Amino acid sequence: MTSPQLFSRRDALKSTSAGFGYLAFSALSTMAAERTQNPLAPKAPHFTGKAKRVIFLCMRGAPSHVDTFDYKPILNRDSGKSGERPGSRLLGSKWDFRQHGESGQWISDLFPHVARHADDLCIVNSMHTDIPNHPQATVQMHTGNFQFVRPSLGAWTLYGLGTENDSLPGFVTIAPPNGDGGSQNFGSAFLPAIYQGTPINVGGAGGLRARLARNQDQNREPVSNISNARLPKDLQRVQLDYIKSLNLEKLNRDVHQPQVEGVIESFELAFRMQDEVPQVLDLSKESPETLALYGIGSGDTDTFGRQCLIARRMAEAGVRFIELSHGNWDHHRNLTNGLENNCGQTDQPIAGLLEDLKRRDMLKDTLVMWSGEFGRTPHSQGNDGRDHNNKGFSLWMAGGGVKGGVRHGMTDDYGYQAIEDKVHIHDWHATILHLLGLDHERLTYNYAGRDFRLTDVHGRVVKEIVA
Repeated sequence: MTSPQLFSRRDALKSTSAGFGYLAFSALSTMAAERTQNPLAPKAPHFTGKAKRVIFLCMRGAPSHVDTFDYKPILNRDSGKSGERPGSRLLGSKWDFRQHGESGQWISDLFPHVARHADDLCIVNSMHTDIPNHPQATVQMHTGNFQFVRPSLGAWTLYGLGTENDSLPGFVTIAPPNGDGGSQNFGSAFLPAIYQGTPINVGGAGGLRARLARNQDQNREPVSNISNARLPKDLQRVQLDYIKSLNLEKLNRDVHQPQVEGVIESFELAFRMQDEVPQVLDLSKESPETLALYGIGSGDTDTFGRQCLIARRMAEAGVRFIELSHGNWDHHRNLTNGLENNCGQTDQPIAGLLEDLKRRDMLKDTLVMWSGEFGRTPHSQGNDGRDHNNKGFSLWMAGGGVKGGVRHGMTDDYGYQAIEDKVHIHDWHATILHLLGLDHERLTYNYAGRDFRLTDVHGRVVKEIVA
């Protein structure tokens, strides 16, 4: 394989003056190109699904379900009594819950803006997963398996459906975490590399606006190496055509070489992204009313508000799967201030995203999901904290074919474990694919002599929440 980093402006000009030496390989290139159809082209689903795209709001660190979306009056009544672990004490929620919307959904006062969309939310209170450690649970939430490297949910979605804009990545992860599995959470594993997520660095000091203003420093760009300071556009095209001819010749010799196919596709996509990505990330043409809707320019909500607005712009531009990450929700201590701060940073931006999608008539076919990797214990850790709890937690979904204004499943009176209509991570993944029109048992990829799928040999579509 040949890398564009090996070529300079002089090399490109030399290729031009030599009469585009790659033409000698034109016949071979044509034959090979016929075998390498665009793997990102839109594909027909297994059946008609309501959702066309996904926006996943990943709350890294595990939000406390009993303080946000799982109302437990008995826990509040028994606060201070002995808990299920020796020496532990039950800790009631410090925040009031109220019923919202015509559906009467119980939602904590920590989310007053999201609560206005109660009739759009499908709250699943009976989630559970296999292990209460952050790295393993985070990887399982994203890939279905915490023991082995597997393709991520976004990669499976892109593999199954392709994308609607060939100048943008089909799978984007915004401000992905470095820890808790890192790139494995948006990787493609044994699927072709073209299906892995593209990280976009939005957030941090100065936010996106400051980063875009410093594009001369590629290390600060939202997308690494999105600009080429060495060659103008026309010479880049010459360079890429020549590299492509060499790679296609190798592909023709090897007959089957997925790595080479991936390189060809990635170079071409990266070339097209130079024009499209900066436009999608540019929020300057959004109205002041829209910026205010997301809480942009309003202190604590600014960073996540920008992420949410970019997610909407990407969804509108045809990106298939968009993930936003916010953390840290790991409140072993300082629960009161920590949870209030995290909810304060995300509540208005998330509500703004839901409102903006609705008014653009996009929520009906955009599946929005909010979740952490597990929940928190009903007993206290120290005086003001909660420990990890994988036996029961909550998430919510909206739009994209899920029933709105419903609550599915339940945990026990204290919120310690799911006891009714239990939903495992495998079931959640099967349901997401179903909403997209994909049968989780049919969406497979043959690797190492067997067919693999996102849900392994598990998973049940939770049809009770499908509209």
